[in-house]
Amino acid sequence: MILSDTDSTSEIHIDFVPMVDVLFNLLIFFLLATSIAQVEREMRIALPATEASGPISTALREMVVNVDESGAIFIAGRQVSHEDLRAMVTEAIRANPDQKVSVRADRGASYGVVARVLDICKASGADQPFLDTVPIE
Repeated sequence: MILSDTDSTSEIHIDFVPMVDVLFNLLIFFLLATSIAQVEREMRIALPATEASGPISTALREMVVNVDESGAIFIAGRQVSHEDLRAMVTEAIRANPDQKVSVRADRGASYGVVARVLDICKASGADQPFLDTVPIE
C-alpha cells in the first residue's frame, strides 16, 4: 500500500529574499537621488530669519551663490572670485535670459560682502537676485 504525504505538497513557500533585495535597492536609489539634489545646499550656512521668507526651491533654472561667514563665495561647492562670479552669471544669463539667481549668505557674513555679491549678480544681468532666508520661529 502506497501512502502519500498531502501536507508537504499543500504548503506554499514564499521567498522573501528577492523582495528584500528589491527594497534595499530602492532605498539606496532614493537616498542617492536626494543627496545629489542637495549639492547646492549642502554648505553649512546659517541663514538669517525674516518674517517674509519664502520656501527654498530647487528649480532647474536657479543658480545658487553661497556666501559663508568669512565672506568666501561658492558656486556648486567651488570657491570663486568676484570676477569668476561675474563671468559665470553673465554666461548663465546669456544662455538663459530667464535665469534665476539665488544668494544664500550666512547670517554672520558681512553686509558689505552680501551687497557686493548681489550687485555683481544684478550688474551681470540677473533681473532680481533672490536673497534666501528662513522664517522666524
